[in-house]
Formats: sequence, structure tokens, C-alpha cells
Amino acid sequence: MAQLHALCFETPRPWSAQEFADLQDMPGVIYEGTTTGFILGRVAGPEAELLTIAVTPTTRGVGLGRQLVQSYHAQAKAAGAIESFLEVAADNTPAISLYAGSGYIQAGKRPRYYRAQDGQTIDAFVFSCNLTT
Repeated sequence: MAQLHALCFETPRPWSAQEFADLQDMPGVIYEGTTTGFILGRVAGPEAELLTIAVTPTTRGVGLGRQLVQSYHAQAKAAGAIESFLEVAADNTPAISLYAGSGYIQAGKRPRYYRAQDGQTIDAFVFSCNLTT
């Protein structure tokens, strides 16, 4: 996962193998993936949080991201979640499009939440999705 994440992300920084291992040891974790993409989230009570999704640049645009989000939603619902949240960099247009097409709506904004490698800050949008519909 760490290698794939590093291939897909510069901002925010890619997560380390240890960070992924630590997350997977937590209760309520949802993981779905292949060699070309994965999604990672967690459920706590009635809420789910989509932590990260990564799809290799060469396989983007063929529906894998949407399939991963649908699988995550199904697993979150099965675990009792009724709503899912996520944060996304305000300049990540492809991800925002994926989330909007998957039922997410903007619920808030976190100014200067992400820091790029060059030191610039990027706002984060907070999105939510009702999983009961």
C-alpha cells in the first residue's frame, strides 16, 4: 500500500508502510484493494471515515475508483455506519469529481489544512455522504 500511495500522492505526503500497518491494526478498519488501487477507511459507531484512496495513474479513468468507493460504502453500511466523511485537497479536482459522483456533498472547509512540499498550504474540503439512501 505504501508504494502505491507514494506513486499517487505528493500532497499530502505519502503514508509510510508503518502508518498503514498501524491503521490496519485498529478496530473498524475497511480495506479493499488490488495491485492497481485501494481504499482504506474506518467505522466508529454510526460514522465512517474514508481515510485514503489511491489508483495508479495508468489505470485512472476506467471506473476502479468508483468501484472502490462503492465497496467501501457497502462495507461501512454492513458495519453499521449511516454516514461517511472524508477530507480532500481543494485543488484535487479528479477526486472531488469522484466523490461528488459517489453521493458526497461538501459539508465544510478547513483552511490551509494541507502543506505542499514547497511549503504552500492548500485548503481541505470536508465531504459527507448519507449511507442510508
